Amino acid sequence: MLQLQVVRDKKDDIINALKKRNIDAAPLIDEVLELDEKRRSTQTALDNTLAESNKLSKEIGILFKTGKAQEANALKEKTGTLKEDSKKLGEELNTIAEELQRALYQIPNVPHESVPSGNTDEDNEEVFKEGEIPVLNTDALPHWELAKKYDIIDFELGVKIAGAGFPVYKGKGARLQRALISYFLDKNTEAGYTEMQVPHLVNEASGFGTGQLPDKEGQMYHVGEDDLYLIPTAEVPVTNLFRGEIVAESDFPICYTAYTPCFRREAGSYGAHVRGLNRLHQFDKVEIVRVENPANSYHALDGMVEHVKNILRELKLPYRILRLCGGDLGFTSALTYDFEVFSTAQDRWLEISSVSNFETYQANRLKLRYKDENGKSQLAHTLNGSSLALPRVLAGILENYQTPDGIQIPEVLVPYCGFDRID
Repeated sequence: MLQLQVVRDKKDDIINALKKRNIDAAPLIDEVLELDEKRRSTQTALDNTLAESNKLSKEIGILFKTGKAQEANALKEKTGTLKEDSKKLGEELNTIAEELQRALYQIPNVPHESVPSGNTDEDNEEVFKEGEIPVLNTDALPHWELAKKYDIIDFELGVKIAGAGFPVYKGKGARLQRALISYFLDKNTEAGYTEMQVPHLVNEASGFGTGQLPDKEGQMYHVGEDDLYLIPTAEVPVTNLFRGEIVAESDFPICYTAYTPCFRREAGSYGAHVRGLNRLHQFDKVEIVRVENPANSYHALDGMVEHVKNILRELKLPYRILRLCGGDLGFTSALTYDFEVFSTAQDRWLEISSVSNFETYQANRLKLRYKDENGKSQLAHTLNGSSLALPRVLAGILENYQTPDGIQIPEVLVPYCGFDRID
């Protein structure tokens, strides 16, 4: 969330910047500042009441010692009233603080100055494109038909077990899925990311820490009896490893990678554009997460973009990179680049990765700080990216590498698969 002091000092700048998100933030900012003023005045009243109570308590002790019990007892009645007042003020202060926190949670991150204005994904800015789009036979099939033809993914069996959006990978399909996971993890660790294995369920504090709560609560699967959430991405547990921590400046950059299944309700997602692997309730993803010195975070973001580029080059998939406009930007992100692979059989671009800089937005929620060279605590910057999400990468491979006689396997994956084609 935004730092309260920053909201105080840069109210007009924040309101103007959030217009890129098509948000009139003025009423919410005013509410935050009014609650903050109320909180501070209530805190002052509480401090004064406690100070007066402490002063009278000392006077009462002196009066008793000097034999002035009647005067001491008279003051005790007054201290009793002060204690009641301080209790009420303390309760009021807690209520105001909770309201202030809720109001701050509703303000999205301020977009970076490079974020273009816009309302929808049609306003996103293409900043890079690479790779040749293959020319397929006229009888080329979309991946859901290829999966059925070669018996490598069973969508109907997934419906039987769990429901729509839970595919079952079979034979070479399962092996190709496992190969992609291993390949992505190897590429990430070679680039300096430490591999982590993390829980697939998180508590409420973790959801708030990275911004999934309260913004995306309806999109997460909730285990009510234990009050836990199935993770929508490894970003949540990995970033929360640092919740409440103070790291040394010399530790930067902190780079982690993790493979996890991801769970998303995807409420309201219907239509042909979500067929097959295009949108799932459960899918596999390899994530990269960085904790950075603020002075280096945008250089780090550029490095993450180049890293994902290199993976797609090795897979020889045609792709493009979009800088997301304000209206399409995630709630917690300051700047996001989306990677999309072209699906020749579907004749459309499929998003396969988002690489984002959250600046201090998550760190402020997480209370993630570092000591600067002067020994002062500062908020770190957090970044994350998909490297990569498997379903649409797999869809792109199946569709773009299909031939009349089968599906070729990208050369870089053959050592991981143990086979070079599906037929």
